[in-house]
Amino acid sequence: MLVKQAGFRGRVVGADFAVPMLQHGAGKAPRAVLAPVAADALNLPFADGTLDGAIVAFGIRNVADLDAGLREVRRVLRPGARFVILEFSTPPSRLVRAGYHAYFHYVLPAIGRLVSGHGSAYTYLPMSVTHFPTEQALANRLATAGFVEVTWQRVSFGIAAIHVGRAA
Repeated sequence: MLVKQAGFRGRVVGADFAVPMLQHGAGKAPRAVLAPVAADALNLPFADGTLDGAIVAFGIRNVADLDAGLREVRRVLRPGARFVILEFSTPPSRLVRAGYHAYFHYVLPAIGRLVSGHGSAYTYLPMSVTHFPTEQALANRLATAGFVEVTWQRVSFGIAAIHVGRAA
């Protein structure tokens, strides 16, 4: 979607340790502007201060060492570059949270088992969200990792949050 934005004049590097995920993205943009790279978020194959921005959607909670991952993203960003994170969170509204937890912990795993045939399908997702830092805690960790002007906002009734920070 980024390369289709009016005025975009760069390259997008899609980095993931799961090669099938990279293969799934093949053809979604011209090869001249989209480069898939198999990489570990804790050891990105880019020189210090070389990237103009970074985006991660629903993946930062899967990094083995969150703080090291945030520092690694900061390392590869040029000063002033933005880092944007879209990640699941826990809704603040008691009513929304109750419905969300019922769906996430019971309905989604049951559907996952039926569709995939695997007993453990979709059970990891709710557990990883439950153990992920709150919005403010993630903002604090971004600041500790070297990001400034860190902001966050809840979206979708608090089911997700968007964090933005600039590399110091």
